[in-house]
Amino acid sequence: MGQHVSDFILERLSKWGIHRVYGYPGDGINGFLGAFDRANGDPDFIQTRHEEMAAFMAGAHAKFTDEIGCCIATSGPGAIHLLNGLYDAKMDHAPVLAIVGQQKRMSLGTQYQQEVDLNTLFKDVSCSISTCMEPAQARQLIDIGIRSALSERGVATIIIPEDVQESPAVESPPRMHGAVFTGIGWSAPRVLPEEADLKRAAEILNAGTKVAMLIGQGAAGAADEVIEAAELLGAGVAKALLGKDAIPDDLPFVTGPIGLLGSTASYALMKDCDTLFMVGTNFPYSEWLPKEGQAKAVQIDISGSRIGSRYPMDVHLIGDSKHTLQALLPMLKRKTDRSWREQMEKEIEEWWRVVHDRAMIDGDPLNPQRVAFELNTRLPDDVILCADSGSSTNWFARQLKLRKGMRASLSGNLATMGVGTPYAIGAKFAHPNRPVIAFVGDGAYQMNGMNELITVKRYWERWTNPTLIFCVFNNEDLNQVTWEQRVLSGDPKFPGTQWIPNFPYHRYAELCGFKGIYCDSPDHIGAAWDEALAAKTPCVLEVKVDSEIPPMAPHVTKALAEKSIEAMAAGDPQAFGVMEKSIKEKLVEFKESIPGLHRDD
Repeated sequence: MGQHVSDFILERLSKWGIHRVYGYPGDGINGFLGAFDRANGDPDFIQTRHEEMAAFMAGAHAKFTDEIGCCIATSGPGAIHLLNGLYDAKMDHAPVLAIVGQQKRMSLGTQYQQEVDLNTLFKDVSCSISTCMEPAQARQLIDIGIRSALSERGVATIIIPEDVQESPAVESPPRMHGAVFTGIGWSAPRVLPEEADLKRAAEILNAGTKVAMLIGQGAAGAADEVIEAAELLGAGVAKALLGKDAIPDDLPFVTGPIGLLGSTASYALMKDCDTLFMVGTNFPYSEWLPKEGQAKAVQIDISGSRIGSRYPMDVHLIGDSKHTLQALLPMLKRKTDRSWREQMEKEIEEWWRVVHDRAMIDGDPLNPQRVAFELNTRLPDDVILCADSGSSTNWFARQLKLRKGMRASLSGNLATMGVGTPYAIGAKFAHPNRPVIAFVGDGAYQMNGMNELITVKRYWERWTNPTLIFCVFNNEDLNQVTWEQRVLSGDPKFPGTQWIPNFPYHRYAELCGFKGIYCDSPDHIGAAWDEALAAKTPCVLEVKVDSEIPPMAPHVTKALAEKSIEAMAAGDPQAFGVMEKSIKEKLVEFKESIPGLHRDD
């Protein structure tokens, strides 16, 4: 039997360096299913439990490897299922190639079973979208799609009808007018601003006396340069969530996270600075940045379309962070007055004191902050951390202190529920020798995370390091939305929408043949982490946590406070506990300044 188009495409993917494809079978990709069998594991087909999970795993691969991720789905419903995961990749600028089946060419336009207008469906999520209508197109569409996804750090979608998949392959199109010949290969460009712009940026940064840096995932490859710039400028450095692993948290000038999930130190940094220097971030929340007109501002961003869209910039440096900083650093002068840096270091020291003391507040039965805090002292040096979207994201953002070499990510811009588990699985496939830990809320775990334990069951023995821990925060509440109702809308918690049923998540892990651990005690949570980290199989650590512990913002505005009081007065069923624990959390911030109030009070 000669080579089919599907065989040719898989071979082409392998030549491009794509050796793993996440997906779920369906007759709309029958041609590819046979081709995967004939491919002998290169590329390898990883069967997920749902196409959305396949897209999340492909995005996680891109995030944790700086390579392109790949997923595949059948026509109709399978294609539709991909979308949420692909939007996550698009919005977080993770390059992903999506291969999607379609009905036979002769049936298109007839409202045939499972026929969906895929070009329209995928148009918004894709930076490149094409349909392979002739076997001779396959080569060029794969090459152009992959190159587009890598260049634009987005999603490329290629739609391939069933009959084209099973047609004889055409390795090269005929040499005639209209034919297109493409090749394999791409490398990231070196993008630099003009010299004059660099000089203008240096003048502003050198003139500033209180420099605040804000970095994101675009600074991940420029850690040394960011650190050197911060040292020269005497700056404090805050990190957007997607930049959590860009530089270590244990540096004395790193103020940590910013925004509603941020630190008091980052709030102080932005409130008092006179110069803002943004590197590789498109942080969207203007209320957490300096007031307009307060600070002179410089930004480095690879995208000319995004730069200057969050704060009025005096200088726009369009370029990649590493090379732009390397060109800028010789122009920066070391600030002799280090009082601003010293002030920020005191704020940071105080913040970590607050983190500790908040974690030690009693919960009913367990303070979720204590769960994250106890992990901090036990984090393996090469750990990869993933977080889902929910109240547990607050503890991931604030409590975990990343060291050099650690990696971390989550759904930053889409902030979708359901990513924690597939991200962790994608990370484990990409780095089978590294420990992986995911923070997952019970709502997200019920939504789709539990199903993917079956995927882990199928593949985990391939991984050289068995450490894969899903820490499930069980509070029987869609907790982040509950708190958003209170502080943004002034509405009391409504159990009809917010309560979720209790479930023994650790027992489900045991059904899968994995380690299951349950903990509801602050005295035992450290030992529970030790047990999970020592497990010889993947593990679910279920922690029964207090839903009344507030994910306290670094600065409670008058408007947020008024809405919270309004929600409590409207008959919130947890009003007493919420108010008591909110007061305790706030008092923690003032222990050093209130006479007679000590850390153990």
